[in-house]
Amino acid sequence: MTIQRFAFPTAIDFGAGARKLVAAHLLELGFKRPLIVTDRALAALPLTAEFLGHLAGLNVAVFDGVFGNPSCAQVMAGAAAFKAHQADCVIGFGGGAALDVSKVVALMAVHDGDVLEYVWDHPAVRPIVNPLPYLVALPTTSGTGSEVGRSSVVSENDTHHKRTVFSAKLLAGAVFADPELTLALPAAVTAATGMDALTHNIESYLSPAYHPLCDGIALEGLRIGARALVAAVNEPGNLQARTDMMMSSMMGAIAFQKDLGSVHACAHALGAVCDMHHGLANALMIEPVLAWNFETVPAKFDELAHAAGLSGGGFALLAWLKQLKQQIGIHGGLAARGVTTAMLPRLVPLAATDFTGQTNPRPATAADYQRLFLEAM
Repeated sequence: MTIQRFAFPTAIDFGAGARKLVAAHLLELGFKRPLIVTDRALAALPLTAEFLGHLAGLNVAVFDGVFGNPSCAQVMAGAAAFKAHQADCVIGFGGGAALDVSKVVALMAVHDGDVLEYVWDHPAVRPIVNPLPYLVALPTTSGTGSEVGRSSVVSENDTHHKRTVFSAKLLAGAVFADPELTLALPAAVTAATGMDALTHNIESYLSPAYHPLCDGIALEGLRIGARALVAAVNEPGNLQARTDMMMSSMMGAIAFQKDLGSVHACAHALGAVCDMHHGLANALMIEPVLAWNFETVPAKFDELAHAAGLSGGGFALLAWLKQLKQQIGIHGGLAARGVTTAMLPRLVPLAATDFTGQTNPRPATAADYQRLFLEAM
């Protein structure tokens, strides 16, 4: 496949083999000492060794302290690794967690204090005043689209409550989106991350915020992802399907600068309380939340169904999502993943106060979230 180059607004090299262009890009800009920020499991795989083999001419250090739902402690450890290596740039390499951490590692490498002091809703939020180290991002999953995002979600060390740093200054300088990096993903991870991408496109479109640019991107992102996800999961070597899912993922992340909704509010709570994979949490919550939203914006559901290639109007979208999850191996509900009703007193307040729920098309109360979690059991 030919590498396609475009910017929106980040400069993106997109296509099979894009990872091989990173070294020349950095050297051309005068960077020689990158810190790779990646996750613990990925660092041990041949994929990472293969990527390192393409970085000739660079003095590379690897920080592989990212795991699970990333925490503030991981960020601060990464910033310390940046300083210890005397790094001059950052390479984010991995899924959404590693890419999110890479952004705030760059932030905390040149700022004082703790990363929590820079989250958008901190009562005395500190400004980002120093230029951040140059960052390039290489996604190895197709879900969060964090490589093109201007936010980073990290968890508090003790409570695991997800917090967000949000600034255009976090945008990567360049993205190398190479679908070959996703070919070895297990089916379950491909399925969960793929559902994350679809959820971003769907929820951003349903948001009542005014942003027609994002609406158009969300509908096309859904169209591309809807036709590709089953093949990406069930045909591991299908490079075209992997390519389409990577594009759908990036488009969803661009679109959700418009905002998200209550599926994500619930998913963030499940991540905090149960340490559940974010994409899986979205997949388990999407049906009850969308069914509840349907009567508020039926015309938008019609548009989503059309984008997904469905006939029968907006209600067909709900039936399709249920069938889709069966086809990609996501069976059962929250209870099958160890979630119990005893967790509801912790889950509900987190979901009800999560910032993403503020732009759900139908305002949700704590009682609503209680019911939605029960329906998803």
